[in-house]
Amino acid sequence: MRIDSPISATLVSWGNAWLAGHVGLDEAADRVERAAGPQVVADDAGETTLRAFLVDQRIEGLGSFRLALPIPGDPLGLTGPPAFNGSAIDAGQAVVAVYPGRCLGLVPAEDRRGSSYSGIRWTACEASAAVPSLPSLAEAEQALSAAMRSATEALLGVDGPAQGFPALDTVDDALAPGYPGRAHRVGALSARLALALRLADERGLTSGQLATRGDALRELDRAVRRARVAAHHAIVESGQPQT
Repeated sequence: MRIDSPISATLVSWGNAWLAGHVGLDEAADRVERAAGPQVVADDAGETTLRAFLVDQRIEGLGSFRLALPIPGDPLGLTGPPAFNGSAIDAGQAVVAVYPGRCLGLVPAEDRRGSSYSGIRWTACEASAAVPSLPSLAEAEQALSAAMRSATEALLGVDGPAQGFPALDTVDDALAPGYPGRAHRVGALSARLALALRLADERGLTSGQLATRGDALRELDRAVRRARVAAHHAIVESGQPQT
């Protein structure tokens, strides 16, 4: 089930900042929980809090986190196995925890218990240790700029209501401390565009207008997802944290 929250991106960003020594564990865990409520991690052995999980996995050699933002037909950030890939695609997002010689996949889902508890339950499962093919931050930024220009031209050419992108001045999805400046810039822009894509309104358009708009938004969505993944990987690409 897809969840309407960028929680995987938040965990990757603040988890990597913690592993690199830019923030403490409490600050990182608090920031992740502030984004989506209490967090637990479940595996075959049972369930534990996210905070306790992070401590345990650091002892086990956890070196970094990677972000996956897959959709059907484009498993961005995933390398298998099929069970993990399928769960991540259904959720529309996942986190890959990287250790020496192995990886662990974390897939988020809404966690509701009773009338007042609302949080995230991460399901942990083995993931392939293969490194996914990801664009560099520079490549992703160039592709995002080109996709924005193409989408803008396409949308301006479609007459009808609700054209263009809504104003998004309150998006709070900044990268954690320690990321390169370029990553902060690309991450902020791609987060704003990701929200704009979710809010895109197609009411009142003809089938031809919908097709034109749909093609433009799909290309932009592809570029946005790659830019977000590249931005969240930039702290690893620049040399820290090390695995």
